[in-house]
Amino acid sequence: MPISPDVNRDDAGERPRRRAAPAWATADVRDTGRGSSAWPVLLAGLPALLFALITWQVTDGGPLLDADRRISRAVLHPDRLSELLSDLGNVEVAVPVLVLAAGCAAWRGRRAGVPRWWGPPAAAVVPTAVLPAVIVPLKDWTHRGGTPVMPPGNGYFPSGHTATAAVAYGAAALVLLLWVRSHRARGVVVTVWAVLVLAVSYGLVRRGYHWPLDVVASWCLSAVLLVVLRTVLHALHRRRT
Repeated sequence: MPISPDVNRDDAGERPRRRAAPAWATADVRDTGRGSSAWPVLLAGLPALLFALITWQVTDGGPLLDADRRISRAVLHPDRLSELLSDLGNVEVAVPVLVLAAGCAAWRGRRAGVPRWWGPPAAAVVPTAVLPAVIVPLKDWTHRGGTPVMPPGNGYFPSGHTATAAVAYGAAALVLLLWVRSHRARGVVVTVWAVLVLAVSYGLVRRGYHWPLDVVASWCLSAVLLVVLRTVLHALHRRRT
């Protein structure tokens, strides 16, 4: 009986043995049909609506700004630690982490002989690359001033450092998850991403670089971009299974 190309016989020559496949090639894809198109819309739609609400409050001076100021006064305490935490959102820090993760995924894919192995790593860097084209116009349009500890000026909404951290570290996590098999390791990858984003967010508010709403708005915007990226990676995965 003929054996398919991806099947080898064991040393005894008695049973066929299938070669190990990467994590994305063995994942159980259950969200087919309507579900596969519904969940990205839901996951991206909710943060998009929240982002629109926050932006409206900022541009129109809504009641959320009062709570924003109170939280800022309660948390504000510029110190060295908060500055170091906020620096984790610098492009010079976050982007190399993303490039390293994408390079690792590309190396693993090429080594495993995956067709079009370059697809997922290339897709992972796109959201971070286009992020300035989204953030800068929003800053110019909302024209929000900074906290009392910042020099006079505008363009603080949304937080670019928060968005850079959330998108770059999030994209790195998503592309690494394609190759991580165990549930514990996957949990570690997601936890590290969440801790990094929260650390940057806390440092920015604590140091006074941004208002809390600047940070929350960037969370929402980043969530939309990461859901789109996850959908693209999922589509690339299905082409290979």
